[in-house]
Amino acid sequence: MRDILVASVRALRSLGRKAVFVHLLWPSLAAMALWSVIALFAWSPLVDGIMSWVQGWSFAGGWLTSSEVGAGVVLVLIKLALALALFPLIYVTAALIVAVFALPMMLEEVAQRDYADLELRRGGSSFGSAWNAVLAAVIFFVGMAVSLPLWLIPGGGLVASVALTGWLNQRAFGYDALMLHADKAELAKLPRALRSSMLLLGGGCALLAYVPVINLVAPAFCGLAFVHFMLEALRRERADRGVSILDSVPTVR
Repeated sequence: MRDILVASVRALRSLGRKAVFVHLLWPSLAAMALWSVIALFAWSPLVDGIMSWVQGWSFAGGWLTSSEVGAGVVLVLIKLALALALFPLIYVTAALIVAVFALPMMLEEVAQRDYADLELRRGGSSFGSAWNAVLAAVIFFVGMAVSLPLWLIPGGGLVASVALTGWLNQRAFGYDALMLHADKAELAKLPRALRSSMLLLGGGCALLAYVPVINLVAPAFCGLAFVHFMLEALRRERADRGVSILDSVPTVR
């Protein structure tokens, strides 16, 4: 927990730098514009489609057909669930934009200022980052589709959304934070060793998607928090192995 708090404080400090600040809002604004257009055209078909789907349930169909009040309540719940679902969708889209486009530029600034002692071993690549982000997005959206019935249960959709978004955060940002500095072995080893902490950090960032105003900067903040968390972990791991910036290959004491 201490390492997560330290990384979060450092991320807040990094947001004040001009080279980082320019990437603070545009990913979220772009994601909001995209999903606003999608919602404009897809809202009514989605509401009607989900309502028809619910009416097809054997234990609920007859009740909804015979009760106008029941049908009205379910319709309100469906609309509320769809509205709430927009928050994680916007956040996740912004997070993917940050991971693929903004974070590499922010990473260069942060690494030069705070982690100049770490040797760049380039175990990852831009293609690997893009592929990792696409695969994470596919798994996330499949998970969201599977969890749709939970959105009709008060609180159920929120729990599912935070869990899925937290997983996506650690999957996308964990790779990008290490891709320039870690070698291939470190890039494979560190995320496995830090999985629980990364999920906790990712889940905490996911909750920010539901906080008005703060959600606009949450994806960039989350990306920076993972940069500080992962690079500090890499620094400690190399120090434990006696690796210095002058070493061309890892050495073991």
